Amino acid sequence: MFLKKVDGPRQVTLPDGSTLSRADLPSPATRRWVASRKAVVVKAVVYGLLSEREALERYELSEEEFSIWRRAIEKHGEKALRVTALQKYRQL
Repeated sequence: MFLKKVDGPRQVTLPDGSTLSRADLPSPATRRWVASRKAVVVKAVVYGLLSEREALERYELSEEEFSIWRRAIEKHGEKALRVTALQKYRQL
């Protein structure tokens, strides 16, 4: 088996003991962003699997959009990323 050369780690260990690898990341072609996919990308950046710049480029996200995802998780957890919960967790 051949492994593609990548910058940075191939996997990281999360505080709960589980691992997150590059194989767990959503496809770069993802267009439908459900809460669980958003959360995986944020975790990858927070725990050092991807740099924020790499995530923004890979998924064609704006800095503002990513920072909204990150703040929502920090304040309210993954459930705040659900589209149906936007108004409940939106900060005025």
